[in-house]
Amino acid sequence: MRAPVISSAKGSSSGHDAEAARDFPFTAEDFSRIRTLIYREAGISLSDQKRDMVYNRLARRLRGTGIRTFSEYLDGLERSQDPQEWEAFTNALTTNLTAFFRESHHFPILSQHIAALSQPASVWCCASSTGEEPYSIAMTLAELGAKQSGARVVASDIDTQALAAASEGVYPADGVKNIPNAQLQRFFLRGTGSRAGRVRVNDALRAMVSFEHVNLISPPWPAIQRAAPFDVIFCRNVMIYFDKPTQAKILESFAPLLKPGGLLFAGHSENFSYMTNAFRLRGQTVYERVAEGAGAGKSADRSAASAAGRLVGSLG
Repeated sequence: MRAPVISSAKGSSSGHDAEAARDFPFTAEDFSRIRTLIYREAGISLSDQKRDMVYNRLARRLRGTGIRTFSEYLDGLERSQDPQEWEAFTNALTTNLTAFFRESHHFPILSQHIAALSQPASVWCCASSTGEEPYSIAMTLAELGAKQSGARVVASDIDTQALAAASEGVYPADGVKNIPNAQLQRFFLRGTGSRAGRVRVNDALRAMVSFEHVNLISPPWPAIQRAAPFDVIFCRNVMIYFDKPTQAKILESFAPLLKPGGLLFAGHSENFSYMTNAFRLRGQTVYERVAEGAGAGKSADRSAASAAGRLVGSLG
């Protein structure tokens, strides 16, 4: 999930030109309805600057359905309550920007934390997108040797199309060009014939990862609860799409799913220091789950963590 690059027309003349060039009328009321619906369904908070992005994404859906206006499409969406169309609506408005070993400073911390465990690790990647992040986590665990042979990664996302791509595990060769050759040879197969120029995650790595459809604003999550408690949760570059109350609600739901001392990884521009006492800052956008009852005696630690969180937030 997810960092859209947004452009918007500025100035009255360019704005009128953009409107005139559109295939469908798109009113302020249409945009307001869409903002309300996607917030209700997925917790995504759309700013005014994302109007062009919303139009472009959903205009494809209108063309695909043959509907001629946004108001007609939204009326039908709300009236029918068709789960497949709601899924298509949500998929259209989520953004999948990811890469293997993105924010690479997190992976040595992950490796060190897991290496100290006495049992195979359990990790939840709660915004897996098209799979690069959970497979990066799985590679990190696999390289720790036989002690982690039973390690597992649960990868989830709200976007069903992204999950399907992640489960397939096939990527353009350019997408793995920054992965060291030793890892490429160990974990990937090169495509031939019609799949030349592509690579596929091998069966051993694929077996470490399971994929689940999860809406983060709608706990409880039965599949996630069955796999809990986790040693690590990755929730990177997701919270930026939610408002503060929604972020706090999600963090509250995470806490009982993570073992005391377990780690929560956040994105480079995300700061959770002020939202909950269940986690304390341990490193750059890395948080540690505080043991139950430990918070009262560690107010000084929390103050230091909050100060560090403010610094990380300002640098991010």
